[in-house]
Amino acid sequence: MVTKNMFAKVLAGLGAAVLSIAVANAAPLKEGTDYTTLKNPLPNAKNTVIEVYSYACPFCFKYSKFIPQIASSLPKGAVFKPYHLEQKGDYGKIASELFAVLIVKDQAAGVDILSDKSAFHKAEEAYFNEYHKKNNRWGGGKNPDAFLQTGLDAAGISKADFEAGLKDEKVQALLKEWEASYEIASVQGVPAFVVNGKYLIYTKSITSLDDLQDKIKTLLAQ
Repeated sequence: MVTKNMFAKVLAGLGAAVLSIAVANAAPLKEGTDYTTLKNPLPNAKNTVIEVYSYACPFCFKYSKFIPQIASSLPKGAVFKPYHLEQKGDYGKIASELFAVLIVKDQAAGVDILSDKSAFHKAEEAYFNEYHKKNNRWGGGKNPDAFLQTGLDAAGISKADFEAGLKDEKVQALLKEWEASYEIASVQGVPAFVVNGKYLIYTKSITSLDDLQDKIKTLLAQ
């Protein structure tokens, strides 16, 4: 179970303000302070919460512990969507390709991508743990096969399955969709939370897990 103290430690690392426990009477959100509107909104993103992140980002790793709770707290009809940033990390492109393949496989099997049964979730968790807990760098860009194998082993699929999956039109469409990640990340870095495809929450304005959830719900209604 996520606690306020656990989330406060993440915020401390991000240089955020003192944790606010009383958020029930929070002031209305202010554009320019709590969030900004993207110059190029994402198409077909109504009722979505998108997280732009990277396996190589330490704060993305810390936030990953709270993502299931954030996703489960969304209003009915709203959908959480991960966007992996391929420009960060020695193997960002490989990670994006594998994640996209696994997400499509999970969806085809009717598996929630944030559940313990999800192949995507298993691979993502393996990379986070290897990179941030074990300091594994897979040769610093010189051993892409080893990097890929880590994710394949965690997800339980073969390299042949991955290569075949990469040709799927749905996988390619997903990777195309994720190309917007770079422009979003350039505003304030990652993790970046985008609501309704156009409202980017400033992470520096987040004071607690409850506060983040409240900001998301408010922006979803705009």
